[in-house]
Formats: sequence, structure tokens, C-alpha cells
Amino acid sequence: MTDTGERAEVGSLQEVLAAVSDPVRLEMVRRMYAEGGPAPCAQLYDDVSKSTASHHFKILREAGVTDRSVIGGQTHQELRLDDVEAAYPGVLSSILAVR
Repeated sequence: MTDTGERAEVGSLQEVLAAVSDPVRLEMVRRMYAEGGPAPCAQLYDDVSKSTASHHFKILREAGVTDRSVIGGQTHQELRLDDVEAAYPGVLSSILAVR
């Protein structure tokens, strides 16, 4: 596994909430949570272009909600649930519990 960038600090509560407030990004986060570890990017979105998905991944990463890595030459995303929960207890798990 290769790290493809510096790990962002978990952002402010406003940044985290803004990152997950978009329906596309929220679905990406839900899929990462269900995966339970690094997931190939293509498995995390439907109905948006690759460039749009990349934009959404960037927003999540910059807010400190996700990490990006390369595994076997393929880019993966991973939810930083423990880090976000340590910074803001219960926030992300509460959001993920609502369907």
C-alpha cells in the first residue's frame, strides 16, 4: 500500500459537516463505512463522472474525513471514522445511523 499524500488533520466541525452534507459525498461515506477498510474509488459512486467523483473525494479528504492510498496500482479511499469520532464524538456515527 502506498500513501499518496499527507494526512489532513480532521477539520473543524463545520468543515466535517459541510463535507458530508452533499448527497453524493454522504453516499460515498456510507459505502466506505460499509466496506470497513480501503475501497476502490469506482465502488464508491454511481451516476457521476470520474472527475466529479475526484472533486468529491478531495473535499472529503481535505476535511479529514477520508484518506487516499494506492493498493496494487489502484486508488482507494478509506473512512477515518476513529479520527473523526475522536475529534467529534458521536457526530459521524449518528449521521451514518440515519437512512
